[in-house]
Amino acid sequence: MVRIGMASFAHMHAFSYINCVLQNPDAKLVGIWDENEERGKIVAQNYKIKFYPSYEDLLKEIDGIIICSSNKNHMPLTIKASEFGIHVLCEKPLATTIEDGKKMLEYAEKNKIFLMTAFPVRFAPPAYRVKELLESKILGEILAIKSSNHGRMPGGWFIDKDEAGGGAVMDHTVHVVDLIRWYTGKEFTSVYAEIDSRLHPEINIDDCGILLMTLEDEIFVSLDPSWSRPNVFPTWGDVTMEIIGTKGTITLDVFAQNIVFYNEAGNRITYENWGSNMDYGLVSSFINSIKENKYPPVTGYDGYKAMEVAISAYLSYERGEPIRLPL
Repeated sequence: MVRIGMASFAHMHAFSYINCVLQNPDAKLVGIWDENEERGKIVAQNYKIKFYPSYEDLLKEIDGIIICSSNKNHMPLTIKASEFGIHVLCEKPLATTIEDGKKMLEYAEKNKIFLMTAFPVRFAPPAYRVKELLESKILGEILAIKSSNHGRMPGGWFIDKDEAGGGAVMDHTVHVVDLIRWYTGKEFTSVYAEIDSRLHPEINIDDCGILLMTLEDEIFVSLDPSWSRPNVFPTWGDVTMEIIGTKGTITLDVFAQNIVFYNEAGNRITYENWGSNMDYGLVSSFINSIKENKYPPVTGYDGYKAMEVAISAYLSYERGEPIRLPL
């Protein structure tokens, strides 16, 4: 039985991940720690599990930790876990700076732990099916990719630049970049970005942008990572791609498996997902990696390279020119 702990419930995905751990027959949820003690105790009470006031005390009792803190705290929490020899599943983006990201990779390697980045979209059946089609070469050579990852403005610490490292571009670029690296096996070589705050005038951080990027072999990629969904939109976001090749085109919509729910009590229309739980695929992959002592399929390096593109987008906007990669 793999012993798992939860570190912080600052990120909304933590609640999905804790349910995934509880559903996994190969895992035992030992307890949780939260930098916000009041919040942590409430969560522990609701799930009837132990709350650890000390992060170090929790680390002494487990094999793996799932970190869902604000982005700024990913680095210190990961490094502390690595010093205890505990494997880490870290929420994205991996870190808020290149220096912090490198430090996380170095400590993971030095202490021989698995560092996995939380990119659940890889585990969505539509996304995985596209991977299979591309490996079959049905599309020929890829020429260009048009993509989006929209969402609602999340508020809270997500709009605090110190805690989040950036706004919509930091939040939503990394998922799509990871998919594209996974699909193509190629690295990004340049990033040009236009970034602004136009949709939510009350916030002081970017809420929209357009990224124009190139991959190795001069594959052209565009991405819209904006927080452009209004609160009344039927679903929280999307991940879409149009992949254009020499033999045809593949269109991907990761979150299209929905039914329309007319909710009179809530006075709104929503899309309710009926598809597979990609978060469960992510968490189960982390648990299986520990159980089998095999490095997970989504690595800390994958998280670092996706974060590098997002940080390069901000540099491009500041300088008004394309940024060459790697940084």
